[in-house]
Amino acid sequence: MTDTWDPSALYDSYAYAANLPKRGLLVEGRPALSQFDPARVARYVLLLVRDPLCAYDDDPATQLAHRLDDAEQIGRSGMFTSWTGTYRGVPVTAISGGSGSPEAELIMHELLEFTEADTFLRVGGSGGIHPAVVPGEVVITSGVVRDEGMTRAYVPASYPAVSSYEVVVALSRAAERTERPYRVGVTRSSDSDFCGVGRPSVGGYFQPWHTDILDTWARAGVLNGDRESAAVVTLAALFGKRGGSVCSVADNVIAAAPFVAGAGHAAATEIALEGIVELAAMDAAVAAQGRARWVRDGD
Repeated sequence: MTDTWDPSALYDSYAYAANLPKRGLLVEGRPALSQFDPARVARYVLLLVRDPLCAYDDDPATQLAHRLDDAEQIGRSGMFTSWTGTYRGVPVTAISGGSGSPEAELIMHELLEFTEADTFLRVGGSGGIHPAVVPGEVVITSGVVRDEGMTRAYVPASYPAVSSYEVVVALSRAAERTERPYRVGVTRSSDSDFCGVGRPSVGGYFQPWHTDILDTWARAGVLNGDRESAAVVTLAALFGKRGGSVCSVADNVIAAAPFVAGAGHAAATEIALEGIVELAAMDAAVAAQGRARWVRDGD
């Protein structure tokens, strides 16, 4: 494979290629599902979920926009709401949407296809898996167990969902500087929010294998579980961009720590915003030095 390898070569030979819009659907010149203005999307994008478990007072992107300077709504559809502003001088876009890997695919496709953004960060809630993780803590995701189905449509399950190391460093620095309780480790993404994460469905419905899910992944050192991290991290990596995730933890079944709505979510949001500031400084240093990537300060 060379730098000129064309990932769309198979598409070009597809029998129905002429019947499909290669870049996706448009509405009045804008990406159809988000309807954002691609030219106004910042380099750094925070992806949020309209999750009542995070105890938002408003649409999460709109709520986060209150923390940005010169925030403007750059898109709104029946599915996504998008804002762009600056945080401590760094341009940031915040986009809210629905839950799960399939919906994350939709917004990631439009961001990757139509914008110049290169850094995507999932910011949202999660449940603790490892017994050491307690509600109110924040997990900075180093990698993701791809136990959802969407990313398997793109690449085999053996492909690793690894967060950008630059994103992990920037978020960890932000957590240290803000003195927020955090851990760095592996997150598991699942499509199911009940049986698939060791929680009973209707009337206590379980199958035998559901009772082993939490113990299996806790023994493997997995810290927490969510629904979107695999999508964001995998798609960003597949298309040469940077992905990461920062999750608040609201409960932990193994540790007998009951659910607390919104636990740790203010901390996760602060770490995400301050992490973008750290990352922008790292990126500026790399550009000034003429390097391809950040290694450490001063290099």
